[in-house]
Amino acid sequence: MTIEFNGQVAIVTGAGNGLGKSHAMELARRGAKVVVNDFGGARDGSGGSLTPAEEVVAQIEAAGGKAIANGANVASIEDTGQMVADAVAKWGRVDVLINNAGILRDRSFGKMSDSEWDAVVAVHMTGSANCARSVWNQMKEQGYGRILMTTSTSGIYGNFGQANYGAAKMGVIGLMNTLCIEGMKSDIRINCLAPTAATRMTEDIMSEEMLAALDPRHVTPAAIYMVSRKAPNRTVMFAGGGTFSKLEIRESKGVFLAEDDRNADGVAENFSRIADMAEPDHFSHGNEHIAKVLTNASKAVSS
Repeated sequence: MTIEFNGQVAIVTGAGNGLGKSHAMELARRGAKVVVNDFGGARDGSGGSLTPAEEVVAQIEAAGGKAIANGANVASIEDTGQMVADAVAKWGRVDVLINNAGILRDRSFGKMSDSEWDAVVAVHMTGSANCARSVWNQMKEQGYGRILMTTSTSGIYGNFGQANYGAAKMGVIGLMNTLCIEGMKSDIRINCLAPTAATRMTEDIMSEEMLAALDPRHVTPAAIYMVSRKAPNRTVMFAGGGTFSKLEIRESKGVFLAEDDRNADGVAENFSRIADMAEPDHFSHGNEHIAKVLTNASKAVSS
């Protein structure tokens, strides 16, 4: 076993069932002390119980691992702050955070209520930020940290009836992009996982054969790698059913338009060249795109 977490402390949110449970169990099997967080609510976020988290802790302990149950609501910064404080008080540090907690309140955009939008964004987007904020300074002080966000194809590619969920899931990629820059000096690495798995949130839209093929345990290897000491940084990995792949955000080389052509008609006439992805640029910082724009403008002036 080359990837291990001996001496490390991990927090996994939404770990009472499905993907989170699978991640927590494997982290514990590989030596981590695990905070098993789960609000214990229904798929839409209603209700709440510590029982799911306690049951996972019992399974980890029965297998010889160490874990504690936590019922924090990730949408509350006070709750997530206390969750981290409790972990540090018990074990002295937090090395790994997996943001996995999630709810669904699907509705077509025109019919979606304010509460359906707000609740989903609060858990997926704000909840991921709350947990990251709560561990951030601890990780900076110890000079080490691994954070994994859970994104989705619903955000990357879109899915009918999930404007709230998709927006939040694309949002955590943006959060990753900035945190990677800010955490680099402290060896804090942040990645995103886009899982395809049979969970409570997908059980009523898949056949039994599909559910079996998409067992959460087939996603967990990607999660474990991306929070390990050998983890990459700023990586979005898809995982599900035995298939693993990587997402890249790229932009076309683009076209510099002279001032006389710098209008809507000029953009329309040159759009095929503007959109040509034959030689794309791949940047890791927003300033790199700005430098590209300024370089093109400078060349035009000097020519």
